[in-house]
Parts: sequence; C-alpha cells; structure tokens
Amino acid sequence: MSAHQYDHGHTVAGWVGCAIGTVGAGVAGLGVCTVSGVLIAGGAAIGVVGLLVTWALHLSGWGKGPGVRPRAEWGWRVRDSAAPGGHAECLGCRLAGRGRRGGAGAVEPVMPVQRVGEPETVAAVGADSGR
Repeated sequence: MSAHQYDHGHTVAGWVGCAIGTVGAGVAGLGVCTVSGVLIAGGAAIGVVGLLVTWALHLSGWGKGPGVRPRAEWGWRVRDSAAPGGHAECLGCRLAGRGRRGGAGAVEPVMPVQRVGEPETVAAVGADSGR
C-alpha cells in the first residue's frame, strides 16, 4: 500500500526544479547580503535555468499536468503517459505547442452582443452578492 492515499503531484521535474530554484535563491540572497550585483544576477540566471530545466523535464514526461494522475502513475519516479500529447489545461504544454487543440469537440467562448438601448450588465466572476 502506498504511503499516500491521493496524488500529491511529486515528480522528478518538480523536485529538480525546486532544488535548482533553491540554489538560485540562495545565490541571489547571498548577493543581496554582500551587495554584489554579480551574485544577484547569477542567482536570477540560475532561477531561469531551473525554470527551463523543469519545463524540459515536464515535456519529456517527468512532470505532471494539472489534475489527478492515474493511480499507477502516482510515484514520483514514474513517467507521465499523457506527456507526448500534452495536457489539456497545462500552460507549459500549450507554450510548447501541445495540449489544447481546436478540433471538432473544441468549444470557443462567445461574448453576447449588447443590443442598442439595453443597459450594460457586468457580473464579476466569483463576486459575493450576498453582502
């Protein structure tokens, strides 16, 4: 039995990205403490490298998309079977040209047309109207 009863989302891409980001933050923090622009820039550069490495690992199947994975893929050392086609709601996959595709089943949101003389109604998403 697994130690976790649900998918925490721990992945190789997540762990590696977190480790590289931690090193980058440490270098940038050292740069702030020593007033060194070179170290601050170096820490920021390490952070960008961490972002790119995490993205590459995600695209190669060592990350996970939004939502819950199948139970067989809950382990952090298991590659994601959906990675080659992209994840539908994943920004990283969409930036790489994968994921959400406009096809026969795709639904595009449509804004309603306001008629002449009709008052404009604007409703905030998630607005608390009970106050």
